[in-house]
Amino acid sequence: MFVEAIERILKDQCSPAVIRSIEGGGGSSSVLWNSIADAGFLDLLMPDEMGGAGLDLADLYPVLAVLGRYAIPLPIAQSIAARALLAPHTVVPTGLFTLAPSCHRIGERIVCSLTPFGMLADHVLVDDDGCLLMLACANAERTHTGVPRSQVATLSWPKDAPALSIVGQGAAVQTFAAAIYAGLISGALFRVFEMTLQYANDRSQFGKSIGKFQAIQHQISVMAEHVAAASIAAEAAFQGGGGLPQLLPSAMAKARTGEAAILVASIAHAVHGAIGVTEEYDLQLLTRRLHEWRMAHGSEDYWNAVVGRHVLASQLPTVTDFVRLANQEALNVKEAALLATSSPISRLKGLA
Repeated sequence: MFVEAIERILKDQCSPAVIRSIEGGGGSSSVLWNSIADAGFLDLLMPDEMGGAGLDLADLYPVLAVLGRYAIPLPIAQSIAARALLAPHTVVPTGLFTLAPSCHRIGERIVCSLTPFGMLADHVLVDDDGCLLMLACANAERTHTGVPRSQVATLSWPKDAPALSIVGQGAAVQTFAAAIYAGLISGALFRVFEMTLQYANDRSQFGKSIGKFQAIQHQISVMAEHVAAASIAAEAAFQGGGGLPQLLPSAMAKARTGEAAILVASIAHAVHGAIGVTEEYDLQLLTRRLHEWRMAHGSEDYWNAVVGRHVLASQLPTVTDFVRLANQEALNVKEAALLATSSPISRLKGLA
């Protein structure tokens, strides 16, 4: 129900033309933002008594995947997570939230470096040495990365800037960020796969579609493998109870989707050839997002190190045992069986 509803909004309000306009700074983001906010999607994880939808964590994943498919140019997923984190502790202000990967005191300033959607956000949520810190971007100095059409920025505030600090809740920011970016990446990966497969079937050379050539078929098969693996890893990060993602499944999901993002983007551009890198063609809207989301809150190297430290500390005989037991902490037997036959692979088979 929620997936179909938000996809209808995105079809109308998040076209490639709208994305280009928002990225270029020449178009207002308010229409897209208000359409999603007015429909109640920002409060999907908030409980019923607070006016939210009371959605289970597992039900959030397909919503994030749809946002990824449309290369969403606003911090919708981040706002959903931020509101869920803040709601039990304080009245949540309106506006666009984003999650910052780090917080440092540098001289007389509070600095959040390389913050996704930092150019657009109204509020930032960050882990401040174990505390959940909320800062208003109206008081911030925003420094753009210089990357064209990127919305990443370094934000800094005076050390006495107004802020809300909630003790003991900060660690959830990085874990939640890993999970939501894994979900977004998995959706974008699937859309890139769809576009590549369609192009391979439509583009003709030497009297037949290029998708009939064995070399192209091999590349698309490799792409399908990584898309399916990334989708399953991302979905696993949203299983279990508690209302918040758990660290190990989230770390594994972010690492696996980040690895897939590199390979899938490169294969997609290889199959498309010259047209794939043109500004007018929509593929670059998704592959640019893949690379940016892959780097947000740590690349696969960062999250593999997180997993590796837990592997070494576990003292289990094999890595396979570790992965199995780590996921059993988030999945019961029934959920694991359903996940093993989940929709990403069947969807890929239906496309091939």
